[in-house]
Amino acid sequence: MSGHGHGAVEGSNKRVALLISVLALFLAMAETLAKSAQTSALGDNIEASNLWAFFQAKTVRMTVVRTAAENAELQRAAVPEGLGDEVYRKRVDFWTKASARWDSEPETGEGRKELSARAKQAEARAATNLARYHHFELGSAAFQIAIVLASAMLITGVAALAWAGIALGVGGLAMTAIGLFAPNAVHLF
Repeated sequence: MSGHGHGAVEGSNKRVALLISVLALFLAMAETLAKSAQTSALGDNIEASNLWAFFQAKTVRMTVVRTAAENAELQRAAVPEGLGDEVYRKRVDFWTKASARWDSEPETGEGRKELSARAKQAEARAATNLARYHHFELGSAAFQIAIVLASAMLITGVAALAWAGIALGVGGLAMTAIGLFAPNAVHLF
């Protein structure tokens, strides 16, 4: 009889060891996904920052040119007709067109309006990737705790620890799935 009991414990230990192996696999996947999401979020934040800096540079250039155009208009008014006012008119026209181009340049995507839209898109991607990262990290934590509980079952023989590990593993899978498929659906932080 004692041999039969020993076989049941050994069989149970094998199942728990298999559970630990599966949890470790899911942990590795969640950690890899978390690092990837974190790296993407950082890249998107850098891209947004660069785009906003470009936007600001265009704004400064546009403001300087508009001011120069307004100043030239004022100076032209003081010049008698026919004594160079055409030079002022051409220069003001050039600056006005340049200013308009810097405000919106759809063909290159580098006008202020286009840069603003691109920066907002990069910020949205960064926020989504950061949400993914948080869900993957929660999934990783659940898998780690599940592994500890399942390991404790091997030492103590308390089956409830293995069941708690399974429950946490399912929770970890849920967090990882949310991170993959609906990162903005659940807001925990």
